[in-house]
Amino acid sequence: MRNRWVNFQIKDVYVPEPAEILMELHGSDLLQGKIIDASDSGLRRDAFVVVEVEGLARPLVVPVDRITGPICE
Repeated sequence: MRNRWVNFQIKDVYVPEPAEILMELHGSDLLQGKIIDASDSGLRRDAFVVVEVEGLARPLVVPVDRITGPICE
């Protein structure tokens, strides 16, 4: 079996953790989405926003100070 190319899903990997693999492969990818909610802190540096990203089943919670580019409507 050595030196054969194979296919498998990330969710089926035991070691390292699937999240670790995703971070290594895609941790610096830039995502784009629409803010659908914000923490009570508003747009202060320590605030969080809830972002809906097309293609993802659940919204993401992101610190406001990690948002890059313009926040537009």
